[in-house]
Amino acid sequence: MTRMETIGSGRNLTYALLDSVGKAIVVGAYDAQPFPTEADLAKQYEVSRSVTREAVKMLTAKGLLAARPRKGTSVQPARAWNLFDPDVLRWMLERKFSLDLLRQFNELRIAIEPMAAGLAADAADAQGIAAIEAGYQRMVAAEAGDDDPLEADIAFHIAVLEASANPFYAQFRDVVQTALRTSIRFTNRFKGRTASLPQHRAVLTAIEARDAEAARAAMRALIEDVMALIAAAEASA
Repeated sequence: MTRMETIGSGRNLTYALLDSVGKAIVVGAYDAQPFPTEADLAKQYEVSRSVTREAVKMLTAKGLLAARPRKGTSVQPARAWNLFDPDVLRWMLERKFSLDLLRQFNELRIAIEPMAAGLAADAADAQGIAAIEAGYQRMVAAEAGDDDPLEADIAFHIAVLEASANPFYAQFRDVVQTALRTSIRFTNRFKGRTASLPQHRAVLTAIEARDAEAARAAMRALIEDVMALIAAAEASA
């Protein structure tokens, strides 16, 4: 029997159950067996039916489950999962390190972040540029051991998305933040060093200069460097 080791409100318990069952679905725990009923889940995890019902609803909204009349609740194929949901992406990244998934994520980044950088050069206000500068300065501090390299790098990229002044690009914040944690860990480990300050400085400088073309090119070069590392790792695997 699996007991939820969670204290606090019922909502915390719901999210704990969501996380546990979501991970189980993504790693394939139910591939060879029917998904449990809500009553069975409640018994297995020693939670109330209301907690179980809410967690199942949330998993359904994320595309992992589907409920059909007289057929009960079943696990959906991976192609139906909402890959832009931060929880789903996190479970996939935690499932097993995958160069394929890492490459696919960076293929998405290269379609989004250079354009966001160009838009930031065109439209960012003083606050947006200051946030990018702050992210960069955190990276400088991280090089000196005075900040967290991973969090500083993420702060820079999120600031660029938000400075684009386009709400659709800003909506990628959560998915980029979640996936960058794996991507940056990989690239830093593969290179044996932290992210390139000159490459990030080039993005910031272009945005500050209101040079959209240079901003796009600088961000593209940064991500292409990551993709080259992934390609090298795939070739040596």
